[in-house]
Amino acid sequence: MEFEKLIKERYSCRKFSNRKIEKEVLEKILEAGQIAPTAKNVQPFTIYVLQSENMIEKINTLSPCIYGAKTVLVFTYKKDEVWTNPYTGESYSGIEDVSIVATHIMLSAKNLGVDSCWINYYSAEELEKELNIFQTEKSVLIMPLGYADNDSKPSPMHTKKKDIKELVKYL
Repeated sequence: MEFEKLIKERYSCRKFSNRKIEKEVLEKILEAGQIAPTAKNVQPFTIYVLQSENMIEKINTLSPCIYGAKTVLVFTYKKDEVWTNPYTGESYSGIEDVSIVATHIMLSAKNLGVDSCWINYYSAEELEKELNIFQTEKSVLIMPLGYADNDSKPSPMHTKKKDIKELVKYL
């Protein structure tokens, strides 16, 4: 799909069909995450792929925002692998790196006809405990993936955009 069309048509899908993502398609989507840029190319992230009935049931108890998806990705970063800014001694690259990876995956998915939704509506602590995620990792988001149901459509807020002059400032 042409890039400008892709970014305009992609929306947060909140109703998925029962159709499962084909293995080859999912692998292509995940490869987009692998090639995404990260700070110093450290790639401190892990993507957990949840597809079993047991895991989908479990994730549904942790967030009301799975929307019937049969595949859910959980994105984490390894706290001890993130880049630290030498000027401040602080590190924010885990969240940034995962955000870049997740965006690559969302756009790749849409390009392959697969819909997604970026979800932060869950307790990170509960999710990490329930999924046995290592204490050295921190979850950033979960992402239901799948094919949109026939009557799925963008929410009304999707098309509401601020004027570009409010968002961009030339100095």
